[in-house]
Amino acid sequence: MAGRLADRAPAGSAKLGSAAGTTLSRRKILSGAAVMAVSGWAGRAVAQQGGGRTRVVFLSRSSNTRMLAGQLARSFGADLHEIRPRDPWPEDYEEMVDWASRWRQSDSLLPLESRPDPTGAELVFVGFPIWGAALPAPMRSFLANTDLSGKTLVPFVTHGGFGLGNALDELRGLAPAAEVIQPFVLRCDQERDNLNALTAWLRETPAVVPQ
Repeated sequence: MAGRLADRAPAGSAKLGSAAGTTLSRRKILSGAAVMAVSGWAGRAVAQQGGGRTRVVFLSRSSNTRMLAGQLARSFGADLHEIRPRDPWPEDYEEMVDWASRWRQSDSLLPLESRPDPTGAELVFVGFPIWGAALPAPMRSFLANTDLSGKTLVPFVTHGGFGLGNALDELRGLAPAAEVIQPFVLRCDQERDNLNALTAWLRETPAVVPQ
């Protein structure tokens, strides 16, 4: 599945300041430049919008989106809200891919554990990974059930090398009365690549690891 599940350890090579947003390479994230870059990008976004009370709402299956969300919250003294499904998603990667695919194709909204209330905020950072070239079901549920009228939404997005897909179009469609500005975009490893690399290594080590 193209663009399966991102939000893992960073990899790949990309450039800073692309038309789709801001992207980073493995070397930059490992050196801590991702945190510096998101802080600079976010500072410009807040300055352009004139400040106001800020919230950070994010979805993260593992680490990268959560790391960025934490940095944004610290930088701006913002309230931090993590979106979680009511019923936990599978721990196994293959089962998780199937779970995400089923919810992506469903006409129903995924029940959430709780729904952040952005009342009083003028600017909301919205962070999520790309799952199957689309907006993840938990984030779709949050956007569909939350009144974001008149607010400025600032997306920060992680993906596995296949880009943003139609996620930003979905976001705008679910928050038509909000202003959505240029996103921060971070390319990350796909877990599928990691699993394939492990399988290949195991094939090469029959004397060490029983088959």
